[in-house]
Amino acid sequence: MTTLSDPPKGGFRLSMLINDTRYRSYTFQFIALVILIAAFAYLASNLISNLNAAGLKLSYKFLSEPAGYDINQRLIEYSSQSTHLRAAVVGALNTLLVAVIACFFATVLGVIVGVLRLSNNWLINKLMGIYVELFRNVPVLIWILIIMAVFVAILPQPRDFRGADATASMVLGSFAFTGRGFYMPAPVFGPLSGLVIATFVASLVGIWGYRKYAKKQLFDHGRMVSTFWPSVAMFFIPTLVVFFILGRPIGLDYPALKGFNFQGGIFARNSLIALTFALSIYTAAFIAENVRAGILAISKGQTEAAASLGLRPGRIMNLVVLPQALRVIIPPLISQYLNITKNSSLAIAVGYMDITGTLGGITLNQTGRAIETILLLMLFYLVISLSISAVMNVYNNSVKLKER
Repeated sequence: MTTLSDPPKGGFRLSMLINDTRYRSYTFQFIALVILIAAFAYLASNLISNLNAAGLKLSYKFLSEPAGYDINQRLIEYSSQSTHLRAAVVGALNTLLVAVIACFFATVLGVIVGVLRLSNNWLINKLMGIYVELFRNVPVLIWILIIMAVFVAILPQPRDFRGADATASMVLGSFAFTGRGFYMPAPVFGPLSGLVIATFVASLVGIWGYRKYAKKQLFDHGRMVSTFWPSVAMFFIPTLVVFFILGRPIGLDYPALKGFNFQGGIFARNSLIALTFALSIYTAAFIAENVRAGILAISKGQTEAAASLGLRPGRIMNLVVLPQALRVIIPPLISQYLNITKNSSLAIAVGYMDITGTLGGITLNQTGRAIETILLLMLFYLVISLSISAVMNVYNNSVKLKER
């Protein structure tokens, strides 16, 4: 049975793409997409035509040619006879190294500062406020240069460790902090070391599963399950047991003073430390404000209700306030991670060879392939930024409010 208000039935007609509101938005979006593709195609064609007219052609054959320059900080084997492609890979790994470390320390420091800014202690509150205002209102490049200058001026040089027992002058006999950089023990993996690593990874998974179980018991049955000491036990005991049973398959290579410099261990150049430290403390000031805003966005009644149930302030923050505040904190936190990754391109100011310094610097100057190198740089930062956004958005979706 039909009524007078029912729309007339009939087949699909082309006029419906404009007149029918069900299809009109898709039609306009398709037209806009076609225009956009046509515009990019015209620009690309115009670029190629102009390059051909100037006797230039887009080519990436230079990537297979010897680079001819050294890179002072590298995670993989590299020499001056390696290709430009390998130099770009070394620079990309250096960029990712700084980005990952800086994101971790910026997050930890930002959360601590953001929580302390809400402290009832007047002195702590004001000190954290001064930190935030001081670091976020001075350009990050200035902080990079300041910290680099402080490291060079204050920290001793390797030659200063001579004349006395060098080992006794080192921190814990294993770490040397010098103006050139930091020297620390390097792990040496022997046979069966993979089993130790696998045990450690399994322990981390076990800790995650146990804490999830404890939270489920609390929310479903109101039963408080201890998580701190069991987590500490699972973190250390299984790995240590396997480590000693297998005969200590993982050792340490300690740095030792030989001649005028330290040899062995892991060497982190002062440029790497200064860049990472500056990005961490600079971005932490912004993250602290995001954390403070997220906590203040939670109704005070939530805290009072949790306190009325007998929860201690620490558990109120961990179980009630922060889980809800994450819905406000995570979106701007994604932007801060992207800023760290992109700000790492300032590394060239202190001589740290990231991908901007290798591919976009020396390789560009040696080969003259400005367009090709810039396109590769844009692609690298685009892929990294989209990857960070994708991962963080997955986490953001897991903590957002679920509608019933």
